[in-house]
Amino acid sequence: MPLREGEWNLSYSANGVLPGANFTFGTVASGYYLLEPYEITYADNDAGDVPMPQEDGARLGQDYRGQATITFEVGVDTVDDAPSQLGRHDANLDAVSVMLQAWDAEAVRRRFGTPAVLRTTQGGRARVFYGRPRKIAPAGSKLTRQGYTPVVATFVCVDSTAYDDVEQVTRASMVPPSHYGLVGPLTTPLTMTAESSGKVAGEAIVDGTKPTWPVITIYGPISNPVCELVGRWKAALSLTLKAGERVVIDPRPWVRTVMRNGNASVAGALTRGTPRLKDMRLPKGRQDFVLRGADATGTSYMTVAWRDAYAYL
Repeated sequence: MPLREGEWNLSYSANGVLPGANFTFGTVASGYYLLEPYEITYADNDAGDVPMPQEDGARLGQDYRGQATITFEVGVDTVDDAPSQLGRHDANLDAVSVMLQAWDAEAVRRRFGTPAVLRTTQGGRARVFYGRPRKIAPAGSKLTRQGYTPVVATFVCVDSTAYDDVEQVTRASMVPPSHYGLVGPLTTPLTMTAESSGKVAGEAIVDGTKPTWPVITIYGPISNPVCELVGRWKAALSLTLKAGERVVIDPRPWVRTVMRNGNASVAGALTRGTPRLKDMRLPKGRQDFVLRGADATGTSYMTVAWRDAYAYL
């Protein structure tokens, strides 16, 4: 269910006996309202400047930006939960415990490279941040016995980007539909054609303000598959996928894997001309994807999923 305006939601899955979380806060209706507006702090650039030898100044190098940190000041309010002071105190301790349990995030912080997901709706925009909840500090307050405790909490992102909550997906097939596109006889390698809707197969319209990451899934049967972002780069794999098999190329910073059937790394099958995963981003605007390879059945296809990326919300 989409979040209401001004709400935030922290979520991650369970890990064995360690529980997951689906914690919503940020509004009066949630019982965990913001005392002050959220604050997004961006890290200073890691400058690659090098001093000039035997002269003033420096040679500018490659700069890299660190993670963004989101800080919340939350009022945990259970004043109306019970008629007695004892009941309000009890309810408030429970409510603070719920927030601390969600922020503890042991289920996700025990997994290397795995982020939690922080969602929000601001100005009608549904956005997603990837990272982990970090510091949390309930204030020692006399008001706790009355059903109210202020809490300060931070969420550290994996990067400095907000992503659209809606994932976009496009598909590229090896063969055209029977009623539109190329006509035979055809020879390999076959490439994308137009679909019955009139939209070009493999067409991606990337919005947002920043380049974003694609998640490429190729479905067999196909040999030596190639995903081409026309005019940009080609990702080729030296392998054969049988019918029912798939390979996923996921260059997102918190994943960075090439997995066959979800359980075996085939990163070593990427050919020499394939760009590094960190360079496989989608620029803004219209982009076209082409699937190439050897497919005798004409049933293989590829999907490309992405979320529009923003420098702020």
